[in-house]
Amino acid sequence: MTEIVLSDDSALLQVDRIHGWLASSYWSPGIARETVARAIAGSHALGAYRGTEQIGFARMITDGATFAWLADVWVDEPGRGRGLGRRMVAWFLDRPDYAALRRIGLVTKDAHGVYAALGFHPLLRADRYMERLSAEAAAMLRAPQ
Repeated sequence: MTEIVLSDDSALLQVDRIHGWLASSYWSPGIARETVARAIAGSHALGAYRGTEQIGFARMITDGATFAWLADVWVDEPGRGRGLGRRMVAWFLDRPDYAALRRIGLVTKDAHGVYAALGFHPLLRADRYMERLSAEAAAMLRAPQ
């Protein structure tokens, strides 16, 4: 089996493939390719590759000093269940520039165990958090799931 390599070289990212994954996800159904490209450009993106095929993706958004947001962690269906998602997240957490941050946030519907194993936990003071949603995002969240 070919080794899986992680790289943050943006030239290797297969944006069409990433767009396909994210457009089919529960958190960004139908997202526009242009939006995905802009999100990647404004983030520290990581790809997972088996040979020349991209099989995973994750990105971190940060101020570089105190806070970061982990987003869009995706492993292609055939590669799931082998720890690749956890490995991609650990890749970020092990970097000195992220290890020193005071807080890293994320949202998940179904991967709590993956993130808990890496030190994430439910909000300690959820009553202090607020969010502002676009009309589209609010409608998506109100839709039955």
